[in-house]
Amino acid sequence: MTSHFPTSLLHHRQHTASRRQGWSSHHSTAWSRLFWVLWVWLIPATWAHQHSHQPHSIKIPGDITLGGLFPVHSKGPSGLPCGEIKKEKGIHRLEAMLYALDQINSDPGLLPNITLGARILDTCSRDTYALEQSLTFVQALIQKDTSDIRCSNGEQPIIRKPERVVGVIGASASSVSIMVANVLRLFEIPQISYASTAPELSDNNRYDFFSRVVPPDSYQAQAMVDIVKALGWNYVSTLASEGNYGESGVDAFVQISREAGGLCIAQSMKIPRDPKPGEFDKIVKRLMETPNARGVIIFANEDDIKQVLEAARKANLTGHFKFVGSDSWGAKNSPILDHEDVAEGAVTILPKRASIDGFDQYFISRSLENNRRNIWFAEFWEDDFRCKLTRPGIKLDPEKKKCTGNERIGRDSLYEQEGKVQFVIDAVYAMAHALHNMHQDLCPGAAGICEKMDSVEGRSLLTYIRNVNFNGSAGTGVLFNENGDAPGRYDIFQYQMTNTSNPGYKVIGQWTNNLRINVEEMQWSEGHRQIPPSVCSFPCQPGERKKMVKGVPCCWHCELCDGYHYQADEFTCETCPFDMQPAPNRTGCRPTPIIKLEWHSPWAVVPVFLAILGIIVTLSIIITFIRFNDTPIVRAAGRELSYVLLTGIFLIYLITFLMIAEPGAVVCAFRRLLLGLGMCITYSAMLTKTNRIYRIFEQGKKSVTPPKFISPTSQLVITFILISFQVLGVFIWFGVVPPHTIVDYEELRPPNPELARGILKCDMSDLSLICCLSYSILLMVTCTVYAVKSRGVPETFNEAKPIGFTMYTTCIVWLAFVPIFFGTAQSTEKMFIQTTTLTVSMSLSASVSLGMLYIPKVYIIIFHPEQNVQKRKRSFKSVVQAATMSTHISQNSGGGKQNGETKIEPDRLQ
Repeated sequence: MTSHFPTSLLHHRQHTASRRQGWSSHHSTAWSRLFWVLWVWLIPATWAHQHSHQPHSIKIPGDITLGGLFPVHSKGPSGLPCGEIKKEKGIHRLEAMLYALDQINSDPGLLPNITLGARILDTCSRDTYALEQSLTFVQALIQKDTSDIRCSNGEQPIIRKPERVVGVIGASASSVSIMVANVLRLFEIPQISYASTAPELSDNNRYDFFSRVVPPDSYQAQAMVDIVKALGWNYVSTLASEGNYGESGVDAFVQISREAGGLCIAQSMKIPRDPKPGEFDKIVKRLMETPNARGVIIFANEDDIKQVLEAARKANLTGHFKFVGSDSWGAKNSPILDHEDVAEGAVTILPKRASIDGFDQYFISRSLENNRRNIWFAEFWEDDFRCKLTRPGIKLDPEKKKCTGNERIGRDSLYEQEGKVQFVIDAVYAMAHALHNMHQDLCPGAAGICEKMDSVEGRSLLTYIRNVNFNGSAGTGVLFNENGDAPGRYDIFQYQMTNTSNPGYKVIGQWTNNLRINVEEMQWSEGHRQIPPSVCSFPCQPGERKKMVKGVPCCWHCELCDGYHYQADEFTCETCPFDMQPAPNRTGCRPTPIIKLEWHSPWAVVPVFLAILGIIVTLSIIITFIRFNDTPIVRAAGRELSYVLLTGIFLIYLITFLMIAEPGAVVCAFRRLLLGLGMCITYSAMLTKTNRIYRIFEQGKKSVTPPKFISPTSQLVITFILISFQVLGVFIWFGVVPPHTIVDYEELRPPNPELARGILKCDMSDLSLICCLSYSILLMVTCTVYAVKSRGVPETFNEAKPIGFTMYTTCIVWLAFVPIFFGTAQSTEKMFIQTTTLTVSMSLSASVSLGMLYIPKVYIIIFHPEQNVQKRKRSFKSVVQAATMSTHISQNSGGGKQNGETKIEPDRLQ
């Protein structure tokens, strides 16, 4: 008979094509070619299998037959299609379909006078075996050519036409549904799954006849992304069991997280179908290559979940990983059995569902006597009650007790309704509501099936399925979108052990297009409430910028905005304006504190003390000179120039107070004027004195005629002319750059910005200060030169020797001043050191002048007035004789009397 199948197939397709409008010859050819391949390769093998092993299926008669695909058995060992019976995922779900059929057939308001039947097959949890089984559903759609077949008596054979399946409930696993959907769509048989969640089944172009009452994993993946973000995680690993469910779930999670942004995948691993020994230890070891990624997104079957938890415990990582499990984990205890401490804190997701009380009553009442329609129920009975039924020709296993048939489910065995029972019932009801609506449209007022519904069009039925909208068994709405997907409704669980009266899974939130989660109700290892981190890099501290790791947007290094930089934004450090410094947390800038030299500063105390002392001494000398103005010593000192010189010394001491006073326009003006003026007056007077002595001494060597301009009036005129150059320069400076204050932020700007200060100062740079003093220094050097030239003058002759010692000492003071002043240019205390150095140097030079020139005179005036008497007046001739003798002695030094032994009275009245 198999040799006629291709011909029969062509006849069937031709008949179908003539019955349906709009089909082109091209489609007919394609269909014919496709079915030829299908029958040549698959049908013979299936039929051979059926002939050798009678297929087990449940047949329930009815006016309309629905197909059913359930994983009644697990995968068989090598060489066998089926293994052990699956009580929950297999028998519970299968019985849920039978229960739903009973409810529908007894409901007068749904499909009245129409009975739903079923053909239920076992997929054995294997996609290839399920494909073979599902071909049973399409047999009725294949019209066989029996024209050349005759019975032995020559009559036409009577061939029973197989029942026609208008729609299929199932399958369970996504891989099985994908395989079956590819066949059912060819024959336009609608399919409603109760458990397949692979996102690829949402492709309406490839799986256009597929619908499901459970939400796809893309919704689940979106919910898991929302959970991860709600926990504040941005760096997680993914783990998937090999196959459509695990791989497509992780792919959806990765895709959604990439589109959402802000979430990175540290590791993405796949668990092989048949893992080798040590495979899970390697997986855990690889997860620890990124230890900061503590969150692990897991789409895996129960066995794989359990192996992962066991491997984590072996690696002593209990409590390290925080799992976010898909609905395959859900609220089940079997995956975490004996590994509860490792799973503590795991957040799991499960489609929103409820336990159906009516099904519990139905299932608990099932027995061997009242459930003969379920051909696998006896096998379930043996497994559930751990007993053995007697069968003819089969010996009873002595290790197992004999089943009595009086056992009761839930009483003599543990019973808990399987989680997908609700969805199985809803899938059957969805098909029933679609048929009911079709019946009302095609057969209005007719009792039972009318002629128009006799040959139900699959595409037409699909339209009715996609349009159903009713309250399901749990009271929630059942409806489908344009891709045949149910809306996403999930419960969020967390496995909690400590600090709870009832350890186990606790509902902490829901997801229906958006997440609602109670973070306050979550608890983690050892009852901690704080959410453990799962981030590649921890947030940077204030004042630190993120330096991103190339290619990993969730990872970065934190770099401190050092120096004078502040954190402008998350990724940038910028330099504060020159007049500002970073705030302590470096998130902004603040004004740099402004300072000045304070009177109470140690840098000011010493100069002020010296200045006050010098002023007191200077004023005392002036008063003494005024008091004894007409005495010989005062007159011999040159009263006019002495008063000028003492005024200059007074101004030198006074400048100390101006240098320390708070800068202002007036203070700055007086600083400019008096800084060089005091020294200029002092050294102009000294230069005039030494020049006069030198000229007298040199003139005396040449002739008896006195030199010009040696009178007191001439001396004063020369002194004021020298002073006028300094004053003129200062007033030109006033005109070019008016005196003002500035805040110098560069001078005191050390590496540590906390120590930075703005210095309030006058607009006098180091260069301008030196220029201001340069004229006075020139006068000082010139005076020193004349003092050196006048060193041969007898020590009792006027003031040549004291002035010489004064100038030598002053030069030493100012030579020390230069390296100290400029050597501290880079010091953080520059302003203080330079101000102190300058004022002390000026006070010392003034003090040297006082000490050398006037202190001895005041001492004689006050304490030895007997010496302050007028001596015999000498003429210029005696000066000439002294100069001549001095020259002669100097030429003959080494013999005779020393130079100092020649006593010549100076002309103190000159």
